[in-house]
Amino acid sequence: MFSRLPFLRPLFRLVPDKTSFHFMNGRFAGLIVSAVLSSISIGLFFYPGLNLGIDFSGGIVMELRTPGPADFGKIRAALAEEKIGEQGVQRFGGDNQVLIRLRSQPTEAATQQAVTRVRAAMERAAPGTKVMRTDAVGASVSAELFRNGLMALGISLLMILVYIWFRFEWQFAVGAVVTLILDVTKAVGFLAITRIQFDLVMVAAILTVIGYSTNDKVVVYDRVRENLRKYKTMKLRELIDLSINETLNRTLGTSMTVFLASLPLALFGGESISGFAWIMLFGIVVGTSSSIFIAAPILLFLGENRLRRDNAVLAAPVAGATAKR
Repeated sequence: MFSRLPFLRPLFRLVPDKTSFHFMNGRFAGLIVSAVLSSISIGLFFYPGLNLGIDFSGGIVMELRTPGPADFGKIRAALAEEKIGEQGVQRFGGDNQVLIRLRSQPTEAATQQAVTRVRAAMERAAPGTKVMRTDAVGASVSAELFRNGLMALGISLLMILVYIWFRFEWQFAVGAVVTLILDVTKAVGFLAITRIQFDLVMVAAILTVIGYSTNDKVVVYDRVRENLRKYKTMKLRELIDLSINETLNRTLGTSMTVFLASLPLALFGGESISGFAWIMLFGIVVGTSSSIFIAAPILLFLGENRLRRDNAVLAAPVAGATAKR
């Protein structure tokens, strides 16, 4: 009865409830396009390379405390007037605590001059500001942070491999991790093209994308596993197509929700958050498409003769029984 009430029904659907798209027909095209894009992204990583932020390239870090809540618009405008080069401004702790990062200066005298200009800019933007701490981040510290960031990405992929291996068969685990590696390389290529600063915030963004993409793939894989038990004689290729079609509404609905939530942050979030949001938007598009056109074909290639031996093997006992009669 309640299902007939119009206000209880969804206002719109991205796709019909029941679809019958043959996604596996495009498995070769999907894998080839993905491999090409990832190869280009790896090339972009080496040239022109990533636009390393102060976390990874070294620089000056200043922690300041303003008399009242910090007005970051005024602070950035005042710093721009001083023309001290690239800088990052963000909230640190309370509303009146500001963290300013500057690029490394060639000499100690230039470093002192840059600090003096920051003090002058802050005095104009927020009179009475106190400098709580000034530190120089050297090249060795930056290199260590970069290594730790890469290690965090590697450990996350390893943990995902172990989790999916225990939850599913090994074919699912390999398919998911290979796809995630391809997703990460594309994200790196996106950072290299857009010249978004690659810092610790971007490492967090990529880890977030990995988490979202993993969840999307587990949804599809879980339906494949259910259907393997439900349709014991269906060919694996047809079964994967069926599973993707059955989860398509949920996959696209979740992706669109997260995409629309991240879009305002990318457009209006300001310097401190917009880079994170743009990586999220890119990761949502790549992660959703890779679940269908990369992870599923890899599972098909790895599991065709293991997860499902198709009708020939499954029908053999039935044929023998018929002959006996």
